[in-house]
Amino acid sequence: MVLFSLVASHTDIDLETVARLSAGAAAASAELCAANNAVAGLITLATCNRYELYVQASSSDAVDAARSTAIETISRHSGLSIVHVSGALATLQGDAVVRHLFAVSTGLESAVVGEREIAGQVRRALGTAQDLGLTTPPLVRLFQAAAKTAKDVGAQTALGRRGMSVVSVALDLAAELQDAPSPSAGVLANAPSASGSLAGSSAVLFGTGAYAGAAMAQLLERGCTDISVYSSSGRAETFTASRGGTALDSQSLPHALMHASLLVGCSGSGEQISTAELAQLRTADSPQLTVIDLALSHDFTPDVADLPGVDLLTLETVRQAAPAEQESTLTQASALVAEATTKFAQAQNSRSLDHAIVALRRHTLGVLDDELAKVRKQHGCTAATAEVEFAMRRMVKQLLHVPTVRAKELAAAGDAESYLAALDALYGLRPSAQDIGQAVETASPAQESFPVLPLREETA
Repeated sequence: MVLFSLVASHTDIDLETVARLSAGAAAASAELCAANNAVAGLITLATCNRYELYVQASSSDAVDAARSTAIETISRHSGLSIVHVSGALATLQGDAVVRHLFAVSTGLESAVVGEREIAGQVRRALGTAQDLGLTTPPLVRLFQAAAKTAKDVGAQTALGRRGMSVVSVALDLAAELQDAPSPSAGVLANAPSASGSLAGSSAVLFGTGAYAGAAMAQLLERGCTDISVYSSSGRAETFTASRGGTALDSQSLPHALMHASLLVGCSGSGEQISTAELAQLRTADSPQLTVIDLALSHDFTPDVADLPGVDLLTLETVRQAAPAEQESTLTQASALVAEATTKFAQAQNSRSLDHAIVALRRHTLGVLDDELAKVRKQHGCTAATAEVEFAMRRMVKQLLHVPTVRAKELAAAGDAESYLAALDALYGLRPSAQDIGQAVETASPAQESFPVLPLREETA
């Protein structure tokens, strides 16, 4: 398994660059896997504050070529230079890939530490890649393990019980702003300790995706019952049919904007509400307005904050206002991530000798079948012959048990070479490097049996 990841997140670069990198994410991923290149498979994780590619190279010698191909493709689809893209994307390899994804899925790397949406985004990234045929078994195992790690951390630490998210912090800030007549969003240093009420607010929600769904749930939870939903793709009717609220279209949107006290942008459609448009709609009778822009590519132009009576909250605002997590909770969560990383590495190592176990079983059972054929030829298919066959197969199964267990133990300890050397010395079995790759690549996450592989054998 040769995996590496290309990572751009809010911790290292500005969100504008993250948005540019994400702009052509779907097209770039499909092109990378469709072409005959060093990329065997990939999963893209693009969220409001990160763009990450988890890539499987076709071989250990192809990692540099796969990275270069990925960067060139991302550059072409994002409009950023190759130098810019290469500098923005950090490369992780080995256990660092696993540790990072596990930390991301648990919310340890989020702008709001412990946010609950990210685990769902990781699961959806896997599902999308599977639907498009972009995954490989090792990538599937990696993301399934990440989902399990997120579940374990959520169940065993206070990180999961807090229920914090980018949306919840943003709405806390909005509630605080609407309680005060005209505070400046920039001076908010900390989010309120309790979820603020938005009862009486009139909200317009932009978007119908997973983030918009989370925002709708939060708005309802906080007592906001006057919620309208707009989608440039025309999906507002379907969205509100199952969640409530009023669907808007391009004709009814201006009236809703005129009377709204809260705008929540979660669409990232590329269409923006400009300052001029909003200024034309807002009158002296319009209520104080809080604009929350959670879309990576922005649903509102940044200068809407210059309008009188309008406060703008962005992802950067949320990041600065997010409450700090207690050190003990972070330590506990980090320890669980480290433990999960070690277990995943051991599980992957244990697969590295599957090809050798196949070779030993094939060799041993081949000898057994030859001997049983001689018995049948001499004695025919009698009851006595059947008893002999049953006894011999049971004996061989018992003889293979210890070598199989030892193979798993040595592989998990990272000492596969000792086992391979022993097979060569005792039986003359030498699986090729290609056999090794096939054994690892073809094994599914739940596979218990060993695949049948081509093998070079030498007899003494």
